[in-house]
Amino acid sequence: MPLISDHQLKQALGRGLAGIYLVSGDEPLLVGEAADAIRAAARAAGYADRRVFFIERTFDWDVVRQATQSLSLFAERRLFELRMPNGKPDKGAAALIDIATRPPADVLCLVITDKLDRKAGDAPWVRAVEQHGVWVPVRSVETAALPGWLRTRANARHLDLEPEAAQLIVDRVEGNLLAANQELDKLVLLANGKRITAELVLRSVGDSARYDVFQLGAAATAGDSQRALRILLGLKSEGVEPTLILWALIRELRGLWQARERSRLRSHDRGSGWNLAATPSSAALARISKIPLARLLRQAHHTDRVIKGLAGGDAWTAVTGLAAGMAGALQATEDSGRVQS
Repeated sequence: MPLISDHQLKQALGRGLAGIYLVSGDEPLLVGEAADAIRAAARAAGYADRRVFFIERTFDWDVVRQATQSLSLFAERRLFELRMPNGKPDKGAAALIDIATRPPADVLCLVITDKLDRKAGDAPWVRAVEQHGVWVPVRSVETAALPGWLRTRANARHLDLEPEAAQLIVDRVEGNLLAANQELDKLVLLANGKRITAELVLRSVGDSARYDVFQLGAAATAGDSQRALRILLGLKSEGVEPTLILWALIRELRGLWQARERSRLRSHDRGSGWNLAATPSSAALARISKIPLARLLRQAHHTDRVIKGLAGGDAWTAVTGLAAGMAGALQATEDSGRVQS
């Protein structure tokens, strides 16, 4: 059977089982789901006896050889699961080639490893699995694709996840698929069959945070610096994540940018990014010509990098500078996104 992706695995399992499977990758959630799918298909096909082997440097491969050659106590089909994180069987390579090329009767073998580099992927035992069994190399999900990945998973549960809500989850979990899926599991319960909105995501963090981050953005764009900074201090004392606060501030900036562009173009078209933008208040619109939106958006990008540890600085200092800049209390520099008094 050919090498297949984790997306193709379910369909391949529906066509029948191979004698050996190799699942490799560095995404614990996706590797676990692929392995679970193989286990479920094996159980459905009568492989009721499951035995797990943890392959370490000193592992005795004769144990696997003897197990494949011995009969099950209850004459059942057996699933042998070999967990080999480094993907290097060393002396066991010959045993794996033998299992792949001459599958033992009534035994299905599942090998789980970390991501295999090009050299490891060209090893004879891997090629034997690919030729006689199935190799499922699990690919990482790129950050830019994560919102769509989340929406697809929500759709599979017959739920509609708004683009803004998906982006908010991605910003909060910083690329951790396991954490993102846990957030989605929680939101499925909270949504109770209804659409998952950004407000619902915020409510899962806490109602006080939900309302205060919106109030912070509104106060900042309205030019009420004292109120904005007071709300910001309250959010910090309550342990609200800087990522959540930054999301609310960027949401307001996007809303102002769209309002300015619609006015310039004399258009009522909301644009493709409308779902990620707030509707500006009248107070914010009254001072829109005084707000350096391009500079502030560059500053927001820099703040995002600081929060994620990709740029030097303190996250709360960066967020405070952005909020103050939006309110007119501080001014952003032209090039770096930092602030000066």
